[in-house]
Amino acid sequence: MLEKNTKNLILSEILIKRVIPCLIMLGLFLAGPAQAQEICQPLDKKRIKIEGYISKKFRKQRKAVIKEFTELGNSKAALRVYPMGETSKVIAIGKCVPVHIAQHVIKKAMEYSTGVESLVQQQFVHGHWMGVGVTIFDEPSQQLVSAEQVKLMLDPALSNEEFHKLYRKLSVPNELTPFFGLQVPNVKTAHPEEGH
Repeated sequence: MLEKNTKNLILSEILIKRVIPCLIMLGLFLAGPAQAQEICQPLDKKRIKIEGYISKKFRKQRKAVIKEFTELGNSKAALRVYPMGETSKVIAIGKCVPVHIAQHVIKKAMEYSTGVESLVQQQFVHGHWMGVGVTIFDEPSQQLVSAEQVKLMLDPALSNEEFHKLYRKLSVPNELTPFFGLQVPNVKTAHPEEGH
């Protein structure tokens, strides 16, 4: 009986030492709705990463196309050839991407993929990242844009702040989204952050 009580005491101590700290950490993560704000690092410390797909017809020129995407410097690209049909017409732009790189990549996406017709909400994108023809985001996290709206984003007079404010405004998805033939509230709708 004494041996059983000793074993239970040892197990209780182990449980307290391992489980309680995990529960405290979990509580800290879940305690509040505040999210850690990503700080934009200088481009000489953290380059912009461009990922996604280019059209199949550019398979043989892939290396040259990647060089074109990164020719402004301060960026690296991991672009693959889309294996079938047309690439996705989605583009995603992180909040730390400078306007000149963002506009350059949009133009190249229009040239080497199927085009730009949908934007991913910036809240779902890493700050130093751009996606071209990406398929990793579901429709509720995107918003369709017109050719005129894309043209607005390509205005060379836009500052970094103006560009990202416009992008955040244009990328807010609809309040309702289709779900099995119904229109249901879109849980992925986040309103643009001001002042970032």
